[in-house]
Amino acid sequence: MLSVHNEWGEKMIGNVIKHFLTITKHKWLVFRFCVKAGIPWRGIVHDLSKYSPTEFWESVKFYQGTRSPIDKSREVKGYSEAWLHHKGRNKHHHEYWYDRKANPPAPVIPYKYVVEMICDNLAAGKVYKGKNWTNSTQLEYWNRTKDNPFINEKVKKILTRIYTDVSEKGIDAVLTKKNLKALYREYCE
Repeated sequence: MLSVHNEWGEKMIGNVIKHFLTITKHKWLVFRFCVKAGIPWRGIVHDLSKYSPTEFWESVKFYQGTRSPIDKSREVKGYSEAWLHHKGRNKHHHEYWYDRKANPPAPVIPYKYVVEMICDNLAAGKVYKGKNWTNSTQLEYWNRTKDNPFINEKVKKILTRIYTDVSEKGIDAVLTKKNLKALYREYCE
């Protein structure tokens, strides 16, 4: 019995360390991308809620290393308390903006949060894919998920354009304040 407790304890300690390192690496990449994009403050405050008890401990419990623990929680429990907490506090997620009783239910997301969303998605791909990440990774993922009815059509168009541009030109060429402002004006204003 003691051996089982020790194994479980060692696994949990390992998950605490690995999850902390994963979210901190992700946060660092988002910060770097936000600085490139001209919104450094969004990079500083990005995903601070991931360190809150609600998000942190559920994510430790369902830590996998190669994909979000939120997905595993949904498989096991049918929902994720961490996700419900996270999306309600972080405006860079399109789910934050969706209100089925509003008109429109999915408004155009303000510029700084769209750019933070882009930085977040690119960083998540780099963290979870590791050495297998390519400039096309986010576009490939986006093409599988973009038919989401809860995202404003204008926001979908700018995301499609930016992920396409990243696949063709790379992050450094696309994540510039001048470029992102111009694309936001073109697609969202």
